[in-house]
Amino acid sequence: MPSTATETPVTAFMLVKTNPEWLAMTVEQRIEAFTTEVVPVIKEKTSGVRSRFYDTEFYSTRVTDVWVWEADSHGAYQLLIDALRETPFWDRYFEVVDLLVGAENGYARTYGVDPVTTITT
Repeated sequence: MPSTATETPVTAFMLVKTNPEWLAMTVEQRIEAFTTEVVPVIKEKTSGVRSRFYDTEFYSTRVTDVWVWEADSHGAYQLLIDALRETPFWDRYFEVVDLLVGAENGYARTYGVDPVTTITT
């Protein structure tokens, strides 16, 4: 689903915990599984999504990783989730502990104000 300029981008913080099947693989097998079983499905089923990955297992036992997904629209995000659910990522390799979905500076758009930020240029 292509996005339009009027749609609000969506950011999803996907909190996941690794499952034993994933941990039993070597690093090479994990990379192979992700690049052959997960990425192609995402590319086939959606567009306008980007991801970043954060390891948290050093600080948390409940959540081992946080995957940040940015989607150009709510439709692109929904297609992403549908695509992920069709792969071993969902419930085999990882348990999705929680999804925190939001729109960056949504309050600023709602109230027509400049976003408050700590970033300086």
